[in-house]
Amino acid sequence: MRGPWTIALGLLLLTSAAQAQIELKASHQFPGGKGDVRDEMVQIIAREVEKANVGLTIKVFPGASLVKATEQWNAMLKGQIDISAFPLDYASGRHPQFGATLMPGLVLSHERARRLNGSPFMAEIKKIIEDAGILVLADAWLAGAFGAKNRCILEPSDAKGLKIRSAGATFAEMWAGAGASIVQIPSNEVYSALQTGVADATDTSTASFVSFRLYEQLDCITAPGDTALWFMYEPVLIAKRSFERLDAKQKDVLLAAAKKSEDYFFAESKKLDEQMVEAFQKAGRKVVTLTPAQVEKWQAIAWQTSYKTFAEQVPGGKALIEKALAVP
Repeated sequence: MRGPWTIALGLLLLTSAAQAQIELKASHQFPGGKGDVRDEMVQIIAREVEKANVGLTIKVFPGASLVKATEQWNAMLKGQIDISAFPLDYASGRHPQFGATLMPGLVLSHERARRLNGSPFMAEIKKIIEDAGILVLADAWLAGAFGAKNRCILEPSDAKGLKIRSAGATFAEMWAGAGASIVQIPSNEVYSALQTGVADATDTSTASFVSFRLYEQLDCITAPGDTALWFMYEPVLIAKRSFERLDAKQKDVLLAAAKKSEDYFFAESKKLDEQMVEAFQKAGRKVVTLTPAQVEKWQAIAWQTSYKTFAEQVPGGKALIEKALAVP
Protein backbone atom coordinates (compact mmCIF):
# COMPACT_ATOMS: atom_id res chain seq x y z
CA MET A 1 0.00 0.00 0.00
CA ARG A 2 1.36 3.39 -0.99
CA GLY A 3 1.73 6.05 1.64
CA PRO A 4 0.76 9.71 1.24
CA TRP A 5 4.37 10.74 0.57
CA THR A 6 4.64 8.21 -2.28
CA ILE A 7 1.41 9.45 -3.82
CA ALA A 8 2.48 13.09 -3.46
CA LEU A 9 5.84 12.37 -5.07
CA GLY A 10 4.13 10.58 -7.96
CA LEU A 11 1.78 13.50 -8.52
CA LEU A 12 4.72 15.92 -8.45
CA LEU A 13 6.58 13.88 -11.06
CA LEU A 14 3.50 13.71 -13.30
CA THR A 15 2.97 17.45 -12.98
CA SER A 16 6.62 18.17 -13.83
CA ALA A 17 6.43 15.91 -16.90
CA ALA A 18 3.26 17.67 -18.06
CA GLN A 19 4.90 21.06 -17.63
CA ALA A 20 7.98 19.98 -19.57
CA GLN A 21 5.93 19.00 -22.65
CA ILE A 22 5.03 22.18 -24.54
CA GLU A 23 3.13 22.44 -27.83
CA LEU A 24 3.41 25.64 -29.84
CA LYS A 25 0.92 26.63 -32.53
CA ALA A 26 2.41 27.91 -35.80
CA SER A 27 0.07 29.63 -38.26
CA HIS A 28 0.51 31.25 -41.66
CA GLN A 29 -1.47 32.13 -44.78
CA PHE A 30 0.49 30.12 -47.34
CA PRO A 31 -0.48 26.76 -48.88
CA GLY A 32 0.74 23.71 -46.99
CA GLY A 33 2.08 20.53 -48.52
CA LYS A 34 2.54 22.10 -51.96
CA GLY A 35 6.14 23.23 -51.84
CA ASP A 36 5.60 26.83 -50.71
CA VAL A 37 8.98 27.87 -49.30
CA ARG A 38 7.46 29.82 -46.40
CA ASP A 39 5.45 26.82 -45.26
CA GLU A 40 8.58 24.68 -45.60
CA MET A 41 10.53 27.09 -43.39
CA VAL A 42 8.04 26.52 -40.59
CA GLN A 43 7.87 22.77 -41.27
CA ILE A 44 11.68 22.52 -41.02
CA ILE A 45 11.57 24.16 -37.60
CA ALA A 46 8.78 21.82 -36.48
CA ARG A 47 10.59 18.69 -37.71
CA GLU A 48 13.93 19.67 -36.17
CA VAL A 49 12.33 20.46 -32.82
CA GLU A 50 10.41 17.17 -32.83
CA LYS A 51 13.56 15.24 -33.68
CA ALA A 52 15.46 16.81 -30.77
CA ASN A 53 13.04 15.26 -28.25
CA VAL A 54 13.29 18.04 -25.67
CA GLY A 55 9.62 18.13 -24.66
CA LEU A 56 8.66 20.62 -27.34
CA THR A 57 6.43 20.18 -30.39
CA ILE A 58 5.15 22.63 -32.99
CA LYS A 59 1.80 22.12 -34.70
CA VAL A 60 1.57 23.92 -38.05
CA PHE A 61 -1.67 25.40 -39.39
CA PRO A 62 -1.07 26.54 -43.03
CA GLY A 63 -3.39 28.28 -45.46
CA ALA A 64 -4.87 30.73 -42.90
CA SER A 65 -6.77 27.73 -41.54
CA LEU A 66 -6.47 28.88 -37.93
CA VAL A 67 -6.06 32.67 -38.18
CA LYS A 68 -6.76 35.01 -41.11
CA ALA A 69 -3.75 36.26 -43.06
CA THR A 70 -3.68 39.83 -41.78
CA GLU A 71 -4.54 38.89 -38.18
CA GLN A 72 -1.48 36.74 -37.43
CA TRP A 73 0.41 39.56 -35.70
CA ASN A 74 -2.42 40.32 -33.27
CA ALA A 75 -2.98 36.61 -32.73
CA MET A 76 0.62 36.22 -31.54
CA LEU A 77 0.24 39.15 -29.17
CA LYS A 78 -3.02 37.76 -27.78
CA GLY A 79 -1.61 34.26 -27.25
CA GLN A 80 -3.90 32.61 -29.83
CA ILE A 81 -0.85 31.41 -31.78
CA ASP A 82 2.84 31.24 -30.96
CA ILE A 83 4.68 31.29 -34.32
CA SER A 84 3.97 32.72 -37.76
CA ALA A 85 5.65 33.12 -41.14
CA PHE A 86 4.45 36.66 -41.58
CA PRO A 87 4.80 39.45 -44.20
CA LEU A 88 5.91 42.14 -41.78
CA ASP A 89 4.35 45.00 -43.74
CA TYR A 90 0.93 43.55 -42.81
CA ALA A 91 1.55 45.00 -39.33
CA SER A 92 2.54 48.45 -40.59
CA GLY A 93 -0.84 49.80 -39.50
CA ARG A 94 0.36 49.32 -35.92
CA HIS A 95 4.04 50.03 -36.58
CA PRO A 96 4.40 52.22 -39.71
CA GLN A 97 8.19 51.72 -39.70
CA PHE A 98 7.56 48.21 -41.02
CA GLY A 99 6.61 49.79 -44.36
CA ALA A 100 10.33 50.15 -45.01
CA THR A 101 10.50 46.37 -45.46
CA LEU A 102 8.35 46.65 -48.60
CA MET A 103 9.73 49.82 -50.15
CA PRO A 104 9.89 49.98 -53.98
CA GLY A 105 13.42 49.67 -55.28
CA LEU A 106 15.10 49.57 -51.85
CA VAL A 107 16.54 46.03 -51.90
CA LEU A 108 16.92 45.13 -55.62
CA SER A 109 18.79 41.79 -55.16
CA HIS A 110 18.90 38.67 -52.97
CA GLU A 111 22.52 39.35 -52.05
CA ARG A 112 21.73 42.86 -50.80
CA ALA A 113 18.74 41.50 -48.87
CA ARG A 114 21.02 39.20 -46.93
CA ARG A 115 23.45 42.04 -46.22
CA LEU A 116 20.56 44.09 -44.87
CA ASN A 117 19.77 41.40 -42.27
CA GLY A 118 22.82 42.32 -40.18
CA SER A 119 22.62 46.08 -40.77
CA PRO A 120 21.69 48.94 -38.40
CA PHE A 121 18.54 49.30 -40.54
CA MET A 122 17.30 45.81 -39.63
CA ALA A 123 18.55 46.15 -36.05
CA GLU A 124 16.11 49.04 -35.66
CA ILE A 125 13.27 47.09 -37.29
CA LYS A 126 13.92 44.10 -35.03
CA LYS A 127 13.98 46.32 -31.94
CA ILE A 128 10.50 47.58 -32.83
CA ILE A 129 9.38 43.97 -33.29
CA GLU A 130 10.82 42.94 -29.92
CA ASP A 131 9.48 45.98 -28.08
CA ALA A 132 6.03 45.02 -29.39
CA GLY A 133 6.34 41.56 -27.79
CA ILE A 134 7.53 39.43 -30.72
CA LEU A 135 10.92 37.99 -31.73
CA VAL A 136 12.43 37.10 -35.11
CA LEU A 137 13.33 33.42 -35.42
CA ALA A 138 14.42 33.38 -39.08
CA ASP A 139 14.99 36.13 -41.64
CA ALA A 140 13.46 35.84 -45.10
CA TRP A 141 13.30 38.31 -47.99
CA LEU A 142 11.31 37.36 -51.07
CA ALA A 143 11.69 38.96 -54.47
CA GLY A 144 8.46 39.79 -56.20
CA ALA A 145 6.91 40.67 -59.49
CA PHE A 146 3.79 42.25 -60.93
CA GLY A 147 1.37 40.88 -63.44
CA ALA A 148 -1.76 41.97 -65.27
CA LYS A 149 -4.55 40.79 -67.48
CA ASN A 150 -4.54 41.88 -71.11
CA ARG A 151 -1.26 43.83 -70.92
CA CYS A 152 2.31 43.86 -69.63
CA ILE A 153 3.44 46.40 -67.06
CA LEU A 154 6.80 47.87 -68.04
CA GLU A 155 6.46 51.64 -68.18
CA PRO A 156 4.64 53.59 -65.44
CA SER A 157 2.08 54.56 -68.08
CA ASP A 158 1.15 50.86 -68.39
CA ALA A 159 -0.38 50.98 -64.89
CA LYS A 160 -2.75 53.84 -65.65
CA GLY A 161 -6.39 52.83 -65.15
CA LEU A 162 -5.61 49.39 -63.73
CA LYS A 163 -7.21 48.04 -60.54
CA ILE A 164 -4.08 46.76 -58.83
CA ARG A 165 -3.95 44.64 -55.73
CA SER A 166 -0.93 45.87 -53.81
CA ALA A 167 0.83 44.02 -50.99
CA GLY A 168 1.34 47.14 -48.89
CA ALA A 169 0.93 50.88 -48.54
CA THR A 170 4.33 51.82 -49.97
CA PHE A 171 3.75 50.00 -53.26
CA ALA A 172 0.15 51.18 -53.31
CA GLU A 173 1.38 54.78 -53.26
CA MET A 174 3.73 54.11 -56.16
CA TRP A 175 0.93 52.49 -58.19
CA ALA A 176 -1.42 55.36 -57.41
CA GLY A 177 1.29 57.78 -58.49
CA ALA A 178 1.33 55.99 -61.84
CA GLY A 179 -2.46 56.37 -62.22
CA ALA A 180 -3.75 53.01 -60.92
CA SER A 181 -6.52 52.41 -58.39
CA ILE A 182 -5.72 50.18 -55.41
CA VAL A 183 -7.33 46.95 -54.19
CA GLN A 184 -6.30 46.00 -50.66
CA ILE A 185 -6.52 42.28 -49.93
CA PRO A 186 -4.02 39.65 -48.70
CA SER A 187 -2.22 37.45 -51.21
CA ASN A 188 -4.34 34.38 -50.47
CA GLU A 189 -7.41 36.26 -51.83
CA VAL A 190 -5.82 37.55 -55.05
CA TYR A 191 -6.82 34.63 -57.27
CA SER A 192 -10.51 35.19 -56.53
CA ALA A 193 -10.17 38.96 -57.00
CA LEU A 194 -8.60 38.48 -60.42
CA GLN A 195 -11.15 35.84 -61.37
CA THR A 196 -14.14 38.04 -60.47
CA GLY A 197 -12.76 41.30 -61.86
CA VAL A 198 -12.27 42.97 -58.47
CA ALA A 199 -8.63 43.37 -59.56
CA ASP A 200 -6.98 43.16 -62.96
CA ALA A 201 -3.35 43.31 -61.82
CA THR A 202 -1.29 42.50 -58.73
CA ASP A 203 2.11 42.68 -57.14
CA THR A 204 3.27 39.92 -54.81
CA SER A 205 6.22 37.63 -54.16
CA THR A 206 7.40 35.24 -56.86
CA ALA A 207 6.59 32.38 -54.47
CA SER A 208 2.97 33.51 -54.18
CA PHE A 209 2.57 33.85 -57.96
CA VAL A 210 3.27 30.12 -58.15
CA SER A 211 1.73 28.70 -54.98
CA PHE A 212 -1.54 30.60 -55.55
CA ARG A 213 -1.54 29.63 -59.28
CA LEU A 214 -1.90 33.22 -60.49
CA TYR A 215 -0.64 32.15 -63.93
CA GLU A 216 -4.19 30.87 -64.44
CA GLN A 217 -5.54 34.44 -64.23
CA LEU A 218 -2.80 36.73 -65.57
CA ASP A 219 -1.68 37.22 -69.17
CA CYS A 220 1.71 38.83 -68.54
CA ILE A 221 4.19 38.81 -65.68
CA THR A 222 6.99 41.33 -65.08
CA ALA A 223 9.66 39.09 -63.56
CA PRO A 224 12.44 40.32 -61.22
CA GLY A 225 15.29 39.68 -63.64
CA ASP A 226 18.61 41.11 -62.48
CA THR A 227 16.96 44.01 -60.65
CA ALA A 228 13.86 43.36 -58.55
CA LEU A 229 11.81 46.45 -57.82
CA TRP A 230 9.75 44.41 -55.33
CA PHE A 231 11.25 42.78 -52.23
CA MET A 232 9.38 41.97 -49.04
CA TYR A 233 10.55 40.87 -45.60
CA GLU A 234 8.58 37.78 -44.51
CA PRO A 235 10.32 36.38 -41.41
CA VAL A 236 9.35 33.54 -39.11
CA LEU A 237 8.27 35.17 -35.85
CA ILE A 238 7.51 33.94 -32.34
CA ALA A 239 5.60 35.63 -29.55
CA LYS A 240 8.08 36.73 -26.89
CA ARG A 241 6.09 35.21 -24.05
CA SER A 242 5.89 31.90 -25.92
CA PHE A 243 9.67 31.87 -26.28
CA GLU A 244 10.13 32.73 -22.62
CA ARG A 245 8.02 29.72 -21.61
CA LEU A 246 10.76 27.44 -22.92
CA ASP A 247 13.66 26.15 -20.87
CA ALA A 248 17.26 26.77 -21.95
CA LYS A 249 17.58 23.50 -23.87
CA GLN A 250 14.29 24.01 -25.71
CA LYS A 251 15.33 27.55 -26.67
CA ASP A 252 18.67 26.32 -28.01
CA VAL A 253 16.98 23.62 -30.08
CA LEU A 254 14.40 26.08 -31.46
CA LEU A 255 17.06 28.64 -32.42
CA ALA A 256 19.22 25.98 -34.10
CA ALA A 257 16.17 24.78 -36.05
CA ALA A 258 15.39 28.37 -37.06
CA LYS A 259 18.94 28.86 -38.32
CA LYS A 260 18.62 25.73 -40.46
CA SER A 261 15.31 27.05 -41.78
CA GLU A 262 16.84 30.43 -42.65
CA ASP A 263 19.79 28.83 -44.46
CA TYR A 264 17.37 26.62 -46.42
CA PHE A 265 15.37 29.67 -47.44
CA PHE A 266 18.34 31.68 -48.68
CA ALA A 267 19.50 28.73 -50.81
CA GLU A 268 16.01 28.50 -52.33
CA SER A 269 15.19 32.19 -52.70
CA LYS A 270 16.66 32.72 -56.17
CA LYS A 271 15.11 29.47 -57.39
CA LEU A 272 11.68 30.90 -56.56
CA ASP A 273 12.13 33.56 -59.24
CA GLU A 274 13.13 30.94 -61.81
CA GLN A 275 10.21 28.69 -60.83
CA MET A 276 7.77 31.56 -61.34
CA VAL A 277 9.11 32.25 -64.84
CA GLU A 278 8.89 28.55 -65.72
CA ALA A 279 5.32 28.30 -64.40
CA PHE A 280 4.13 31.27 -66.45
CA GLN A 281 5.93 30.11 -69.59
CA LYS A 282 4.47 26.63 -69.21
CA ALA A 283 1.01 28.19 -68.95
CA GLY A 284 1.65 30.09 -72.19
CA ARG A 285 1.82 33.50 -70.54
CA LYS A 286 4.13 36.33 -71.55
CA VAL A 287 7.16 37.00 -69.33
CA VAL A 288 8.98 40.35 -69.44
CA THR A 289 11.61 42.13 -67.33
CA LEU A 290 12.33 45.80 -66.68
CA THR A 291 15.27 47.53 -68.33
CA PRO A 292 17.54 49.66 -66.07
CA ALA A 293 15.95 52.77 -67.57
CA GLN A 294 12.45 51.50 -66.72
CA VAL A 295 13.53 50.67 -63.17
CA GLU A 296 14.73 54.27 -62.79
CA LYS A 297 11.36 55.59 -63.96
CA TRP A 298 9.56 53.54 -61.31
CA GLN A 299 12.05 54.60 -58.66
CA ALA A 300 11.48 58.24 -59.57
CA ILE A 301 7.73 57.82 -58.96
CA ALA A 302 8.44 55.95 -55.70
CA TRP A 303 10.66 58.79 -54.46
CA GLN A 304 7.88 61.28 -55.17
CA THR A 305 5.24 59.14 -53.43
CA SER A 306 6.21 56.24 -51.14
CA TYR A 307 9.57 57.56 -49.92
CA LYS A 308 8.31 61.13 -49.49
CA THR A 309 5.30 60.04 -47.42
CA PHE A 310 7.39 57.63 -45.36
CA ALA A 311 10.01 60.27 -44.56
CA GLU A 312 7.42 62.91 -43.65
CA GLN A 313 4.80 60.86 -41.80
CA VAL A 314 6.54 57.90 -40.14
CA PRO A 315 8.38 58.64 -36.87
CA GLY A 316 12.09 58.24 -37.67
CA GLY A 317 11.18 57.31 -41.24
CA LYS A 318 13.77 59.48 -42.98
CA ALA A 319 16.63 58.18 -40.80
CA LEU A 320 15.45 54.59 -41.25
CA ILE A 321 15.53 54.86 -45.04
CA GLU A 322 18.95 56.48 -44.87
CA LYS A 323 20.24 53.52 -42.82
CA ALA A 324 18.91 51.11 -45.45
CA LEU A 325 20.41 53.06 -48.35
CA ALA A 326 23.79 53.15 -46.57
CA VAL A 327 24.10 49.35 -46.89
CA PRO A 328 26.25 48.60 -49.98
